[in-house]
Amino acid sequence: MVCVVCSLFVVLLCAPATLAQTSMGAQARVLVAGTALGAGRDTLSLDIALSQPVPYRLRTFAAPPRLVIDFNTVDWAGVDLGAEAPRSHVRATRQGQLSDGWSRLVLDLGAPFQLASSEQRIDPDSGEAVISLRLKRVALEEFERSAQDERRFVRLSGAAFLHPESAPAPARAPRKPVVMLDPGHGGIDPGAERDGIREADIVLSFARQLREVLLRRGHFDVAMTRDADEFVSLDGRIRAARAAQADLFLSLHADALPEGLATGTVIYLLGDEASDESAAYLAERHDRADMLAGVDLTGNTDEIARVLMSVAWQDTAPRARGLADALVEGLGDAGMRLHRRPIQSGAFTVLRAVDMPSALIELGFMSSPRDLQDLRDPDWTLSMAEALADALELWQERDTAIQELRRR
Repeated sequence: MVCVVCSLFVVLLCAPATLAQTSMGAQARVLVAGTALGAGRDTLSLDIALSQPVPYRLRTFAAPPRLVIDFNTVDWAGVDLGAEAPRSHVRATRQGQLSDGWSRLVLDLGAPFQLASSEQRIDPDSGEAVISLRLKRVALEEFERSAQDERRFVRLSGAAFLHPESAPAPARAPRKPVVMLDPGHGGIDPGAERDGIREADIVLSFARQLREVLLRRGHFDVAMTRDADEFVSLDGRIRAARAAQADLFLSLHADALPEGLATGTVIYLLGDEASDESAAYLAERHDRADMLAGVDLTGNTDEIARVLMSVAWQDTAPRARGLADALVEGLGDAGMRLHRRPIQSGAFTVLRAVDMPSALIELGFMSSPRDLQDLRDPDWTLSMAEALADALELWQERDTAIQELRRR
């Protein structure tokens, strides 16, 4: 699939703006093979080969003429474009990392070249991408009319690399990962009910307790899809996570099954087919609850461009599995009771945000008298919150190490 934009000097993103503000996971590498500057008499071409597709945006500035390309985000290690085009076309190039996580390439143009076309092509087999830009020489007056206001751009995005003497902006303090806690149900959807106790109330109380534990430890920032007894659609929960620039999504539940006596904590991951009949029942039940407010999510869960979604999922799926493994390990080490099959899968709509690892945690089952007693016990819920915090820290440590290896 190809993302093609031919309009001049506008923001070029192969995904909605919300995605551009959110990490896609592993950083794309610029590949030496396939990356090149080319020049014709009145034309200039630039091909940037990447290990995976990325959102990008183009701008031109006058005095002197420059083409500026920002990427979210790429690693330029080992790539030098400086000597690949005649000075009549490109006098110099500069590239590097910006403090907001984006990367920038600046071409000092030897003449007024205006963008004619732009496209990103993705190899369906390897997942690699090529951003291809084609520019044509125009009169200086035409170039200056289409160039952007550099002073306004600097106020919004900084001056890093725009001129030979400009340096990258000072590095910001490391950003803490954001955990989005999603207390299930709420409002018109009370969830499971036993003896006058509502699932929506239990998981909201627990989410607040887990938030307090995580914030006290200081390793994560925390957001919540709801902090009151109110209805939030499944689609709205995903949108809230993206608005908070969440790095991790945890949906909290304490359901009940109509038959059998399931007990213990279960971690659910997204699966095309439910891993057993219980998972299928719970997924259907949660999705149907969303439609109580007249919201039918069928066909509406693909919120990012399809061309990037499969690539993002290739990165996110193993990270989500690592999250589930860490959660089970952390809960087990803390002596918390786990279901006999602690990791399962289901077609839960709320887990379909492919740009962040997501899991649904059934803290216990209200249909189990023992679990229901635990869920109402403040000492047990505190122990569970501390165990989950331990597990999240374990996952974060492992995931960071894996991402660092992938960048190399």
